[in-house]
Amino acid sequence: MRILLASPESGVWNSRKHIHMGLGYLAGALLAHGYQVDLWDAAVEEDLESFDERLARDLYDIVGISAPTPLIVSAWEAAESAKKQGATTIFGGPHLTLMPHESMQKPQVDLVVRGEAEQTIIEIMHALERDRGTLGSRDKDTGKQGRALSDSQPVTPRLFDPNAGWGDILGLSWRDLQGKIHHNPDRPLADDLDAIPFPAHHLFKIERYTNLNPLTDGLDPKARAYTIVTSRGCPYKCTYCSKPITGDTWRGRSVDNVIAEWRWLVEELGATEIGVTDDIWNLDRTRAKDLCRALIDNRLNHVPWVTIHGMKVNNTDQELFDLMKAAGCKRVGFGVENGDDWMLRHVIKKGQTVDMARQAFGWAKKAKLQTMGFFIFGMPGETEESMEKTIQLALELDPDLAHFLMAAPFPGTEMWEILEKHGQVFSHNMDWSQIAIQDDKAHFAFGDLDTETVERKWHEAHRRFYLRPKRIARIVTRGDTWRRFPYYVKAAGSMLLGLGEREAA
Repeated sequence: MRILLASPESGVWNSRKHIHMGLGYLAGALLAHGYQVDLWDAAVEEDLESFDERLARDLYDIVGISAPTPLIVSAWEAAESAKKQGATTIFGGPHLTLMPHESMQKPQVDLVVRGEAEQTIIEIMHALERDRGTLGSRDKDTGKQGRALSDSQPVTPRLFDPNAGWGDILGLSWRDLQGKIHHNPDRPLADDLDAIPFPAHHLFKIERYTNLNPLTDGLDPKARAYTIVTSRGCPYKCTYCSKPITGDTWRGRSVDNVIAEWRWLVEELGATEIGVTDDIWNLDRTRAKDLCRALIDNRLNHVPWVTIHGMKVNNTDQELFDLMKAAGCKRVGFGVENGDDWMLRHVIKKGQTVDMARQAFGWAKKAKLQTMGFFIFGMPGETEESMEKTIQLALELDPDLAHFLMAAPFPGTEMWEILEKHGQVFSHNMDWSQIAIQDDKAHFAFGDLDTETVERKWHEAHRRFYLRPKRIARIVTRGDTWRRFPYYVKAAGSMLLGLGEREAA
């Protein structure tokens, strides 16, 4: 069976393009079990070849599609194309784990995988091999499983024979021969992350991706920027985060296992930059320090690396940042979120204080690391005064890059439940494509805070942070600013002034 794993494109403004680790891990598992698999990432492929063109050019029996909430509509459209080419479609990703039945009601969706999928996808392949009698005839012209459909023909869902063992696959949603939808019990999280095959880094068209943060470093289209996951999960319970895939637990890979993958990226694949994409890579501070020492001892510290997501500010010290710098780290990100301690404790429930953020930034800067801060505007319970405190804290911390984000209500979060209770969100009529933290529109109003005020403070934050003389000087002296001048002018007009709509980069 030929398998294509795909990710649809995001319309959310973002000039950074980095590899899709979820697809990479699934491809790694399939390759380890002898299956033939290809990857298609719209972020870097759609300008050269559309998804429909790829499906028409190469014949695939199975098309797996990964989708977070903002991309689920695009994923359904991609599945329609795959079904018309005669493929069996498998869905997975955060949104599917949270709301599997929604997609199972779509005729273009055959199977839904919930939770971590490396083992589930292999069991699905085995069941498909046992269930080949229900595939339908092989089209003599295309050689594909099932028959390709014309554009005018409606797609129908594939039905599966329970005797092939479908009911035994944990974490799977499927339809039996009568069309009844079944949601099997959840699959427990994997205890031993070292036993999971490395992601199939070599399958990505790495030359089409950019460096990990062109907003601070300038766009480098020739970068070979890979990402790595050293741990999964986060035990904290921030009200805006659902963690549907990795759960509320934290599981770390062994230092030796991480170093083996890191060495592959550097010595065999020629990485010029590496991004750590853990939710919270420094939860075990001792392990984080040991990993830094191992990078130094193994002479892997000459390739710069960054933390893509925000480190927890309440589990750091000066030694950690000094070791990170010596290990090749270039930039660290912190989830600051808010400048009001009451909001952090009672609304966001992040388990940290403003003073902890101040201390972490101070240590990181003393180690001569670049810093990046994430700040959220418009949480339920937010006030104009608390948003002003957030702006003032961003100015005080003065990171090299400040990400000001709009609170986005994802299903499965405590924030979603609060808003649903107050009649602000409804899953049956939600436009999922509009739910994105990097959008420039407020997604809801709550209490006395209206959307106009949230958007005004969001734009104000960008202006007050980025229109300072030293910031302007830094931007205008960077060569990339002038190479992409029209793009930056348009982006700045939206972020700073609220002019027009931002385009996907």
